[in-house]
Amino acid sequence: MTVSMYSASVPVLQQLLGSLATILARAEAHASERKIDADAYLQARLFPDMFPLLRQVQIACDFAKGIGARLADVPVPVYDDSERSFEELQALIAKTRTFLDGLEPALFEGAEEREIVLRAGTPKERRFGGHDYLLRYGLPQFFFHATTAYAILRSNGLEIGKRDFMGQY
Repeated sequence: MTVSMYSASVPVLQQLLGSLATILARAEAHASERKIDADAYLQARLFPDMFPLLRQVQIACDFAKGIGARLADVPVPVYDDSERSFEELQALIAKTRTFLDGLEPALFEGAEEREIVLRAGTPKERRFGGHDYLLRYGLPQFFFHATTAYAILRSNGLEIGKRDFMGQY
């Protein structure tokens, strides 16, 4: 049985974006119930040299839309990453999920062989076949940032577990 590039990407991204939205809603409620300033969570980091929760969510969304767009061979949407609240992060996730919903599976035909060029024309240029881009770069990057967002919230006292991270499947 062959797994399509669409089914190996979009449903996986949607599942984790959905769980990220749920976890963020729980974090916002947790902060409100305990009268904790939301920025205490939004600016929390696992370590000083790592990005805060806010940026982890933005980057996870950047990778989700980038993976979908590149594999479907459509322009990557540009978002300004200006979110500063839980509400704005929820809107970002919703916008990213809506974009992914609009990608028809037919657009992914041949994506495993499609050349993906990142940072074209720069010293950091990287070239991948679509298969390697998805499995060896895109998904690991996405999962890193989604997992780090989860870990930040868990380390700050939010009672969440593996089932919360996994979301609906």
